Amino acid sequence: GQVVVQQLARAKQLLSNITNLVPGLLTARYLSARVLFLSGDALGAISMLQHCLKQDSTYGEAHLLLAQVYQHNGNHSEASQCLEAALSYDFELREHPLYHLIKAISLKESGQTKESIQTLKMALALPGVKRPSSSLNKQGVRKEIATSDRMSIFLELVEAHTANNEQHEAAKVMQDAMIAFQGTPEEMRVKIANAELAVTRGDIEQALSSLNSITPDQPFYAQAKEKMAHIYLHHRKDKKLFTSCYRELVKLDPSPHACLLLGDAYMSIQEPEKAIEVYEKALKKNPSDTILASKIGQALIKTHDFKKVNISFLLAFNNTTIRKLLYYSYSHTICIQAITYYETALKNGKRNSMRYELAELLIQLENYDKAERVLLQASRDEEGELETAMNETRRLMLLATLYEKSGRHSDELDALTQARDTQARVLKRVQMERKAAAPPQAALAASICAKMAQHCQLHENDTQQAIKYYKEALVYDRDDTKLMLDLARLYLSAGDLDSCQQNCMAVLRQSNNNNNDQASMMMADVMFNKKQYNDAIYHYEQLLSARPNNYEALARLIVLLRRGGRLRDTPKYLELAKVRVGESKVELDAGYQYCNGLYQWYCGKANAAVEMFNLARCDSDWSEKSLENMIRICLNPDKSTVGGEAFENVQGSGKDDTNSLSTAERLIKEFKTSDPFKVQMLDGLVLVATKHKPHAERALAIFLEIAQKKNNYVPAILGMAVSYVIMKQTPKARNQLKRIVKMQWTAEEADEFEHAWLLLADLYIQASKYDMALELLKKCLEHNQSCCKAYEYSGFICEKQLAYKDAASHYEKAWEFSNHSSAVIGLFLIIFQCVCCKTALRYKLAFNYLKAKRNSDAIDIAHQVLATNPNYPRLKKDILDKARASIRI
Repeated sequence: GQVVVQQLARAKQLLSNITNLVPGLLTARYLSARVLFLSGDALGAISMLQHCLKQDSTYGEAHLLLAQVYQHNGNHSEASQCLEAALSYDFELREHPLYHLIKAISLKESGQTKESIQTLKMALALPGVKRPSSSLNKQGVRKEIATSDRMSIFLELVEAHTANNEQHEAAKVMQDAMIAFQGTPEEMRVKIANAELAVTRGDIEQALSSLNSITPDQPFYAQAKEKMAHIYLHHRKDKKLFTSCYRELVKLDPSPHACLLLGDAYMSIQEPEKAIEVYEKALKKNPSDTILASKIGQALIKTHDFKKVNISFLLAFNNTTIRKLLYYSYSHTICIQAITYYETALKNGKRNSMRYELAELLIQLENYDKAERVLLQASRDEEGELETAMNETRRLMLLATLYEKSGRHSDELDALTQARDTQARVLKRVQMERKAAAPPQAALAASICAKMAQHCQLHENDTQQAIKYYKEALVYDRDDTKLMLDLARLYLSAGDLDSCQQNCMAVLRQSNNNNNDQASMMMADVMFNKKQYNDAIYHYEQLLSARPNNYEALARLIVLLRRGGRLRDTPKYLELAKVRVGESKVELDAGYQYCNGLYQWYCGKANAAVEMFNLARCDSDWSEKSLENMIRICLNPDKSTVGGEAFENVQGSGKDDTNSLSTAERLIKEFKTSDPFKVQMLDGLVLVATKHKPHAERALAIFLEIAQKKNNYVPAILGMAVSYVIMKQTPKARNQLKRIVKMQWTAEEADEFEHAWLLLADLYIQASKYDMALELLKKCLEHNQSCCKAYEYSGFICEKQLAYKDAASHYEKAWEFSNHSSAVIGLFLIIFQCVCCKTALRYKLAFNYLKAKRNSDAIDIAHQVLATNPNYPRLKKDILDKARASIRI
């Protein structure tokens, strides 16, 4: 607060003596309230005025002052109510300038600038405003208008004209004010206001000249220096001159308040070390000042955030462990210092705001037990002051964060539910008591609902409940495009394509020139799901034509091209991005490397894909996706149907996966994600990839645990099915896969759905249930027209049914979508005797060409196989020689 000047302190003491001697003298209490208000003690002033009005509800001037105090606190609705009450008891107050001033400010805050100007002009026209004078009311009591109130009317009118873009009128009123208050203490206020007006005109030199004319021995010197500091920082961009203004204030008056201003100035330009030094000096002079203790705590945290450790010092140590220990030691020391300051402040005062800052720091340090104790000790009074109710929402949100980070998800939802209910009550009160605060409070209510939606989606897999919470969030903040996009994404995953499209269109309408990439990409996804493949791809092409290096759009287009059977079109988009970025820079562009890696992976070039993803994972934006893809390649480099056995006899199973699995395990340790189940899933998949029964049993336990926590989670159900297959419990595996078949397909889990359909088709093929298998394979191709495995299984079924022409057609498609790639695939050594699946695929293709009497095609394929595998079993005898003989005949 502001430093109480000696005159106010003396007046306060005199009035206190009078009220003690004559408690019923309301004029003394009214003046005491005015002194408290001028001293910065708004709550004390309100209490004193309420006491006056309890004794005499017709005391009009007390109503007026109470309205002024409420308005100063930003509570404009309460101020308006006080004005109405004042007028109902004393209609003469309409002739009081203060009444018009308060009304004008309320009008301005509600956006009625023209009406505010009219009201202020009426105030200026009243006697005693333009020139000091006094008048008698009906009771013969002399009424005098305070000079500060007269000044406020002039300045409010200047501000209103400026807000209404009436610069000439504002300048005229300012000129009148300079004449009216020349030679008075308020003259300095006019100079400061004139400087502000000059800044709005862009005349920085005049503003600084006007402020420099105020000397240290004149009133409002501190305010002038603060205004100069603001100009130096925001208009001159000069940090040295900015801090020098506050240093001069401290030099002139080294009070705690001046030190607080200087410390805050250092904090605003991110120099927390200097701020701490200033705060500590002030704290030594006033050890009981809880605000200073809190400021030091905040500054220490800022030091930790911005400086952390001298990087060059740490890099001098080659050993990573030593670096980490040094960093931890430094960070720990800083944070312990901050905690000490906060705890000291809490002992000296019961301010909940400091308690919450301490809790935030403890959560950051992962000291959850102590953070919970600190938060549970906070005072709670939702029915009391509005600020207290707002603090209760903050407390509950911190508890929710704490529970989320400590894995107590049911407690997290309880805390969020309480926060939502508390914030709903806060909103009702804000609408009545403080309308200006309503928008940010509504945004907070929306964010709470959004967090509840995310919780339902992430931890309970309850899409419908999440949709309800997002809808509730949009009731509070209907223009939040992020909320609208999150809701659209949920609609898409739930298969409600029309609702998704409506939300995306609403976002695009709201965005400038329909420029919202996320909404445009989701519209393309909707079109793809509606089987409008070319329209969906066209949507992405439009985005990339404007910005070829929009890698998020490019990555999603590559996925879409693959699903649409047009993966061959990808290189041209990669080339466009390369041209935009520049060939020399593109190798360092993580987004480009990720997209290229995705393309290489889909083309069956696992080694090249891993190289690309390895480059991309160094970038924070692409790290999570790249690492996950690398892990999945290590687990299944040739994209075989894990758990499938239909081709086992033909393709063999002699592959040594030891190196790839150990690489996957190492990468999982580096993997960081916000999804609490993803790391567990990958651990389970590593166990499944070994294809050993004991490991499969351990994997099954992991998948069962995830499935219990997250209902209908497709990856976990698929993991259970694969585990059952390896454990030779086929009926159980089939039951789990049938569950997935009945579920709504989602783009996020597209690979898991495809794997499940292929595995169930494999089981049906083994049981000779070819029709049921073909239905599942059609489902695969419906969602991914490049699914090589679906074509291969289809060819296998046709072969079994002796439909060799159809089999050849399917195998031809399978070979085409395997990108005619080398027979030797995978990241690690493959035993020479192992028959590679793609070589086997070519053998089948050649064999079926022979059966279909396409002898020349059979010979071409046979030569391609022999080029990479000269010793391929029976190929020359069974296919090449027979095809040649048929041609001769």
